[in-house]
Amino acid sequence: MSALVKRRRAEGRPVRVLNLFAYTGGATMACAAAGAQVCHCDAAKGMVQWARENRELCGLPEACTRWIVDDALKFVQREARRGHFYDGILMDPPSYGRGPGGEVWKLENELYGLVKAASDALSEAPLFFLLNGYTTGFQASVLGNMVDMCVTARFGGRTHADELCLPVSAGGVLPCGTSGRWQAE
Repeated sequence: MSALVKRRRAEGRPVRVLNLFAYTGGATMACAAAGAQVCHCDAAKGMVQWARENRELCGLPEACTRWIVDDALKFVQREARRGHFYDGILMDPPSYGRGPGGEVWKLENELYGLVKAASDALSEAPLFFLLNGYTTGFQASVLGNMVDMCVTARFGGRTHADELCLPVSAGGVLPCGTSGRWQAE
């Protein structure tokens, strides 16, 4: 993704990236280091504070990141209504969670609506869309199909669905999640 951001920046165009369920900001820092303006959104105030500290430790300027403590779905819906669009969206939703008002988040019930709403917040010429999942029973093809229906159908490009694995020193791999990724051509 950082290569896509760098290419767009080399063309003299700003790149806006939205990181939903952004946790401590690893992806936020990578995109900001590549030259993107990043909106970092997480419902946990402590995670956003930790990410701010990580930005400082990375030596990245404060101006490269907008910090949001909010419900991801509600935030992305407001952004689209306001006409705030993004060239790239990353999301790493949890399997289960509770919002600040006690709202229950269950991935299997909420994910498609979130992917659809997030796709509505993409710019007219987006670069990428990445969805990670760690919920047992969600195959990579499920995430890939959601990305295909919501993003590829609208913008063309390519969708890839992959299993996320960690290598095991004794040999083989340990499956630990899935991803659906869209990339502009």
